[in-house]
Amino acid sequence: MCIASWEVVMSLSPMEQGFWRRILVFVTALWVGVSVWVTHPPSAYAYENPDVLPDVVTPVVDLAKTFTDIQESKLVQELNDFENKTGWKLRVLTQYDRTPGRAVINFWGLDDKSILLVADARGGNILSFSVGDAVYNLLPRTFWIELQTRFGNLYYVREHGEDQAVLETINTLETCLLKGGCKVVPGLPDEQWILTLITSLIGGVVCGFAAQPRREGQAIAWQWALIFSPLWGILFIAFGIGPVVSRTSEWLPLVRNIVAFAIGALVAYLSPIFMRPSSNPES
Repeated sequence: MCIASWEVVMSLSPMEQGFWRRILVFVTALWVGVSVWVTHPPSAYAYENPDVLPDVVTPVVDLAKTFTDIQESKLVQELNDFENKTGWKLRVLTQYDRTPGRAVINFWGLDDKSILLVADARGGNILSFSVGDAVYNLLPRTFWIELQTRFGNLYYVREHGEDQAVLETINTLETCLLKGGCKVVPGLPDEQWILTLITSLIGGVVCGFAAQPRREGQAIAWQWALIFSPLWGILFIAFGIGPVVSRTSEWLPLVRNIVAFAIGALVAYLSPIFMRPSSNPES
C-alpha cells in the first residue's frame, strides 16, 4: 500500500509531489510518536510517590538535606507553634532527585489556609509555592512573585545558601500573616534600593532640564516643569519613593533618594552655565 501511494505521488507535478511528501513525512512522524507513547507510557510515579515521605507527619520534609538536624528541629517546632497560634498551616518540602509529587496533599492535609513552600535546586529559582485560596486575601499574587525573586534567585542562594533562603522566606511569611497581610515583601535589599536611588536621580535630572529658563529674566520655567511633572513625578515618587516607604520604616534610604533627586535637578538646571564658553577679553 505504501509503495502504491508513493507511485501515485511520483506521478504528480513537482509542486504537488512536495506537498504530499510533507504530508507523508508528517503522518509517519505522528505514527512513530504515538507508537513510542503507547509502548512506553510516561510514568506517573514522579507525580504521586508517597514512599519518599516519612512515616510520621512533620511540617518539614527535607529530602534534599538542605538543613542541619538542629535547623530542622527548630523549624519544625516553629511551624507547629505558628499553626497552633494562628491556624495558618506552613509546610516546607525540599527535593532534588526525589519528589513525592501530589502525595503531599494527603500527607499534610493541605487546605485553603495552607502554604506549601517547595525548594528545588534543579531550576533557575529554587522556590515555588502552593497557596490556599484564603491566603490570597492577605497576600496577593504579586507578593508571591516578589518573594520568589528576592529569596529564590541564584545570586541570593549563592551568597546565603539554600537553607537561609528557605528560612528567610518562612520568616517573611510569618511576619506578614501575623500583621494581617502584606501588599509587598517587607524589607529593602541593597540592589532594590540602588534602583530607587537611580530612578530618583534621573527624575531630578528631568525636572532640572524642564525647569531651565527659556527667556530673558526668567529664573525657573515653572510651566515646563509642570508639563514634564508626570515623567519626573513617576520616576521620583512612584519608582523612587514608593518602593522605599512601602517596604521599610527607615528614614535613611528615603533621605538619600530625596538628596539624589535634588542633586540631579540642580546639576541639570545649572548645566547651561557649565557648558557656556568662557569669553576672553580682547587684547
